[in-house]
Amino acid sequence: MDSSTHTPARTSRGAATRSRIVDAAAGLMYTRGVAGTSLDEVLATCRASKSQLYHYFADKDALVLAVIQRQTECVLTTHEALLRKIDSPSGLQRWRDAVVAMTRETQCAGGCPLGSLASALAESQAPRELLADGFARWESYFVACFQAVRSRANRRSSAELADLATVLLTALQGGLLLAQTTRSTRPLELALDAAIAHVTAQLK
Repeated sequence: MDSSTHTPARTSRGAATRSRIVDAAAGLMYTRGVAGTSLDEVLATCRASKSQLYHYFADKDALVLAVIQRQTECVLTTHEALLRKIDSPSGLQRWRDAVVAMTRETQCAGGCPLGSLASALAESQAPRELLADGFARWESYFVACFQAVRSRANRRSSAELADLATVLLTALQGGLLLAQTTRSTRPLELALDAAIAHVTAQLK
């Protein structure tokens, strides 16, 4: 996959058109998958022309990378807002409850926007690298959260905190996948409860 787009948006109107195309593609790829979404369907959804699409994106591969960037910012903005409020173990529980509530509101459909893209694109280098960077940023928010939670007596290294972040993010992704498959939040609740119990014990 080529990571470049054809032409950047230089005007507010152009930026709005480009954003409309990316938003339409993101919505379709989230519900139908990357392979199940055609450029014609994207154009029909956002009511843009082929000339407009190819003005901003060289091909579908370039549009997919823009979708990854868009979904990354949406997901991380949501979770950063939740995680930066945490300074105690009970705060982790509130984050867990918020994630479960959001999943329940969607009736467990769709899964994680980033996780869904990773499942479809992890064998393609450019998307995989972009997704890996997004997950790394997500883990950094968990690390900052753990640094706020841990007691002064705790001497966990940055590497150990990063490992704990990986544990929690893995539990979240696995729980969301099973919740999507079973249409029940129970797997997500169990996974997060176990991961939070482990993390909390390590931070004491």
